[in-house]
Amino acid sequence: MTDVTIVIPTLGRPSLFELVAALPEGIPTLVVDDRADPGAAPLDLPPHVRVLPGRAAGPAAARNVGWRAARTEWVVFLDDDVLPGDGWAEQLAADLRDADSRDADPRDADPRDGGPPVGGVQGRLRVPLPSGRRPTDWERVTAALADGEWITADMAYRRSALALAGGFDERLPRAFREDAELAHRVREAGFLLRRGLRETTHPVRGESRWVSVRTQRGNADDALLRHLYGPRWRAVLEIPPGRRRRHAAVTAAGVVALTAAAARGITGQRQFTAAAVLAGLVWAAGTAEFAAARIAPGPRDRREVTTMLLTSAAIPPVAVAHWLRGWARWRGAEPIRPDQEAVETRAVAERTVERTVTDRTATDRTVTDNRQHRDFTEARR
Repeated sequence: MTDVTIVIPTLGRPSLFELVAALPEGIPTLVVDDRADPGAAPLDLPPHVRVLPGRAAGPAAARNVGWRAARTEWVVFLDDDVLPGDGWAEQLAADLRDADSRDADPRDADPRDGGPPVGGVQGRLRVPLPSGRRPTDWERVTAALADGEWITADMAYRRSALALAGGFDERLPRAFREDAELAHRVREAGFLLRRGLRETTHPVRGESRWVSVRTQRGNADDALLRHLYGPRWRAVLEIPPGRRRRHAAVTAAGVVALTAAAARGITGQRQFTAAAVLAGLVWAAGTAEFAAARIAPGPRDRREVTTMLLTSAAIPPVAVAHWLRGWARWRGAEPIRPDQEAVETRAVAERTVERTVTDRTATDRTVTDNRQHRDFTEARR
């Protein structure tokens, strides 16, 4: 398979080596080493794997390094903690052939018919969950990747589509939203996206009990996307609704409760007591609702319940703080625009192909009609 390159951004996690060992040697593979430590030991990878230095700027920037170094028509992005399923390489080849095939999917227009070409094909993710108990909050978050669209845990893009769209937005430094945002721009550049049939396993990696608090940093990225795409940014990028407004209300209630309590202590005026109590009740009710929503579908053991109670109190103010930080930082930000000149050039080329196919069909029909007329004339003689 020479028309595809595999690109894997990595921080050097042990899972990388298991992934590389599972990939066929016949596919060019680029690993982008995005570790921040310049003194880190070189990655011990097989000779057929080419390692490229990243800028320690996050997976979006690392993937840009990888696809720009590729020289094939297709680039397949894999996360360094996934495992390809049985027959993955063969099914990948079939997915890419189908993307180029006139009969791949009757719902897809074909470039040879003048319609938009398929620019990306997503693999099917499988997230194995423990048997015998309900999944934890973190396990459910990871399992949701299986239903996500255009997830770069296993996503193939045409290199031309990436070039026209401008690549990943490097202002999104986390593995969060950067794939959905790119998918939007690829479609804006005139390409279709579709799901393939190859299967990839995404195990649930071990994390600390505070992982849900740490991932709230993604709210800063949400603030950037709000600036880029306006109030309907979730609908534009096809991202499910979140809880930011509830988090803001709970955080505001907590701030009012603490402020009123402090004012009561400083001034001794009793009217602050009622405000503190009322706001405190609102904060407690909101926090309890959030915790209950996370506890109910889980295993409900002591550790999980304790983790949910602690993190449900911490998440709203942390989420709001990161959102405000992102909102201030990215004020005035503009989205990456597709290369309009290249898009128009491709559109002209596709229309030329369409006219050529139409003219050729008409010519073939005329030749056939003439032949049939000649045969009929000769038969009458």
